[in-house]
Amino acid sequence: MGRKNFSFDKFLSLLPELKLCERLNPRFHRGLFSSVTPLLTTKSQSFSSCLDVPVVNLAGEMFRESLPTKTARLKKIIAGLEKTHPNAHCELVHETPLELLVATILSAQCTDKRVNLVTEKLFKKYRTPENFANAEISEVENDIRSTGFYKNKARNLKAACRDIAEKYGGKVPQTMGELIELGGVGRKTANVVLGNAFGINVGVVVDTHVARLSFRLGLTPQKSPEKIEKDLMELVPQKKWTLFSHLLIWHGRRRCFARKPDCAHCEVLKLCPRIGVKETLATDGHR
Repeated sequence: MGRKNFSFDKFLSLLPELKLCERLNPRFHRGLFSSVTPLLTTKSQSFSSCLDVPVVNLAGEMFRESLPTKTARLKKIIAGLEKTHPNAHCELVHETPLELLVATILSAQCTDKRVNLVTEKLFKKYRTPENFANAEISEVENDIRSTGFYKNKARNLKAACRDIAEKYGGKVPQTMGELIELGGVGRKTANVVLGNAFGINVGVVVDTHVARLSFRLGLTPQKSPEKIEKDLMELVPQKKWTLFSHLLIWHGRRRCFARKPDCAHCEVLKLCPRIGVKETLATDGHR
């Protein structure tokens, strides 16, 4: 493949074959990407819209950006999202750290709206960790049934509340190490509680919205929550870790949808490479 007559359209015509590129020689990768880098500078939008799952893992090479440039772009993204969603906050209704912990455990594979409907009655019935710990598990299961996976959630709620009552004097612990030892509490849940109930920024909450938008925005090529969080913690100022998650979650729910993102009306479109988004826009290549 000679560089002299190489064109972006020609490269796009080769994409069907490149879907198997993970099997190709790494040296070929480097030669190919060095050939198309100048073209990606002006055509990155059209390019990203053609990517699919097999080749999207190479996005880190295809969408090249220095750390200072990415940091500066992210600063503008955060400013744009803050202006767009000035009231972004945790949408799980709660008044105490315990209520937030319970609501977050229930929110696994469930919408916040459904959780809020359930907890409206649940928090009137169970007011302390002891209430949950001493309740019959079948009763707790029935009370949270509509949130899905109610058997596991009931078991985790009772175990977590039992530990809170016996080990922490009835108060939700305020460290990551202690929280993740509780039943049903992983790093994401602990981050939610620490950031929103106690104002402690230990990490970045990575749910499906945060993962999706972070990838589309070109902030991380990673897929696992742990690796995504690590990348975001290196880019986002620590004082904004909790807020940043809220901003991405709000934007994901209101604009950057999973299947058909509303890019045409997106407030940060000019700052977004739209990695992995297949739909094209009239502004592609001219932003």
